Amino acid sequence: MAGFDFRLGRGGGSGPGTARTRTQRALYWSAVLAVWGAIFMVVFFAVFARDLPSTSTLYNVDRQPSITYLDRNGALIAVRGTQQAPPADLDALPDYVPAAFIAIEDRRFYHHPGFDPIGMSRAMAANMRAGRVVQGGSTLTQQLAKNLFLSPDQNIKRKVQELMLAVWLEMKFSKQEILALYLNRVYFGAGAYGIEAASQRYFDKGAKDLTVGEAALLAGLLKAPSRYSPVSESERAAARATVVLNEMVDAGVITSEQRADAVTEPVRVSRTLATQHAQYFIDWLDKQIRELVGEPTEDMIVETTLDLTLQTQAERSVRRILDRDRSKGVEQAALVALDGEGRVRAMIGGASYADSQFNRATDARRQAGSAFKPFVYLTALESGYTPETRVNDAPIRIGNWSPRNYSGTFAGEMTMANAVAQSTNTVAAGMADQIGRDNVARTARRLGITSRIGLEPAMALGAVEVSPLEMAQAFDAFANGGKRVTAYGISRIRTPEGRVIYQRASRADGPLQAISNPYLYYQNQMLRGVMTSGTGRSAAIAGRDIAGKTGTTSDYKDAWFVGYTGGFVTAVWVGKDDNTAMRGVTGGSSPAAIWRGFMEAALPRLNASTIPNGPAMPEGWQPPDPVESLIGRIGDLFGDSPPAGGAADPLDRSSPQPAPREPEPPRRADPGPAVVRPTAPQPQREVPDQRPEPAPPPEKKAEPLFF
Repeated sequence: MAGFDFRLGRGGGSGPGTARTRTQRALYWSAVLAVWGAIFMVVFFAVFARDLPSTSTLYNVDRQPSITYLDRNGALIAVRGTQQAPPADLDALPDYVPAAFIAIEDRRFYHHPGFDPIGMSRAMAANMRAGRVVQGGSTLTQQLAKNLFLSPDQNIKRKVQELMLAVWLEMKFSKQEILALYLNRVYFGAGAYGIEAASQRYFDKGAKDLTVGEAALLAGLLKAPSRYSPVSESERAAARATVVLNEMVDAGVITSEQRADAVTEPVRVSRTLATQHAQYFIDWLDKQIRELVGEPTEDMIVETTLDLTLQTQAERSVRRILDRDRSKGVEQAALVALDGEGRVRAMIGGASYADSQFNRATDARRQAGSAFKPFVYLTALESGYTPETRVNDAPIRIGNWSPRNYSGTFAGEMTMANAVAQSTNTVAAGMADQIGRDNVARTARRLGITSRIGLEPAMALGAVEVSPLEMAQAFDAFANGGKRVTAYGISRIRTPEGRVIYQRASRADGPLQAISNPYLYYQNQMLRGVMTSGTGRSAAIAGRDIAGKTGTTSDYKDAWFVGYTGGFVTAVWVGKDDNTAMRGVTGGSSPAAIWRGFMEAALPRLNASTIPNGPAMPEGWQPPDPVESLIGRIGDLFGDSPPAGGAADPLDRSSPQPAPREPEPPRRADPGPAVVRPTAPQPQREVPDQRPEPAPPPEKKAEPLFF
């Protein structure tokens, strides 16, 4: 036997020998490739499987302690940290609940071994056509593997490990068990893990009671919990839920009639979550909790001072006026309401918590304008003035600076009470210069202003940057009988089992008396006059004993209204984050409208008393003769004083005096990756009620003193 003729094979001839040689070559190279492929796969999986996480942690739940916030009546405000509930029983859920997740996340769930080559190819083609990632190819099992064992890093190694773990899960568990694990461990946003916790968080009900529309909304959340939140992004969440409903119809999970019913039936989100502006209040407390008890190591319940009913009323009033006055450039607002003990009852930190978590109620520093003048006049009262003291509204020069009134004219002689009501700038500036701006600063500090107070002449007209929280805190002394308070929001911190971790202590002798009489009596009388015949008339509420002060800074960059009744004070600010001017917005317009809208709704609930007189009067003191007071006011009305009619806050504003800017206030960290914060407001350095003239030379007494 001659054997194989290799020359014939090389010669390229035809015949049986040639065919056998080609077959042998194909088999040979196939074997070689198979061996090398096997080697490659062994090495490949050895490399990627080397640091795979242990699957023994499958049933372990690693979570941060949760902090539950309750309002003063025990109603739920928010839950921070991880919220989990007992796992939902898949068999107890309506069929359309798990089917909604399968329809939108993994239509071929019951037909693949853990990964879906068809879905991956389809997603890859769609992404290549779009030039960006528009579609994902991960199966429900892959998502579960990622959530259970892997980090969210996007790289090849993590993707391969995800595939390996998905196959392992499919080999170890049934499809129903995988689906149950998925629904009970996936993150739904707002701190809720698992469908039971999500159902309770968003709808105040168990998962077994979910409607078709609610199930579709939860299924739609998984693509991006922050982006499709029904709380902060209701329109986007509704559009996403509609997509899920369409997929459910296509998959045969529900009928077209059921889809139509789901679309027409409104999905109502939990009231406590809908009160998103309360999250500014929660942010304010968050840092305080860590200062009081350290970093949480166990679940805690924080009992707060907030009143959710009042909070909702505050939100409605703010939203209504922001919508109404948007054409005037009113973009942002802040509101703080305190009771007579300093307890925060309501807090609004901005127009939209979803858009910006910067808390303008506590962290923004904006010029107070004429809302600062009550500290000037209280200091004057304590220096010997009375509401009936005659003062002169005339041109005045302090150093190189001359303040002016809004009207551009001067009214001549008037009572101090009338100067307060009409917010006369020349009188306030001259009075502060006479009694000492350092004394005015001490008065403001004594009542609760904690920000830096410079001693330049324009300080008397509100060239002081303060927060709404400070203003409410300081004005509270006028409302509660002259007592200094410190605003607070935490009453008690305890564990779910009832163990008290922190309890706010109260002074045995009560709050410190900061204003004595008759000065408090005089001050309240003058600030009542602001509401009855002055710049705050638009905020007056018939039949209520109320007092307050407007404030408007140069070029309408900031507008304030701080008002109070017996044992309750509310401070309101409006403006823009970029510190640009609004269009003619004064303290007596938008802020006063917000204040009045809130107080009209809040007062019946508060059952507020009249403004208290405070401590006992000095022996022998007699109240002013009402007849003499009336004669004095008639004289003012027939004098040269311009009428207060027209603009609601006519004498609060003037041209600016340039002054150096201070650093931007610190921003609070974003709680979630999907939220983008706009530029935080910078402190306004425009000085109200003065002309743009050179700054005065340094005054000897003012140089070293800052408060």
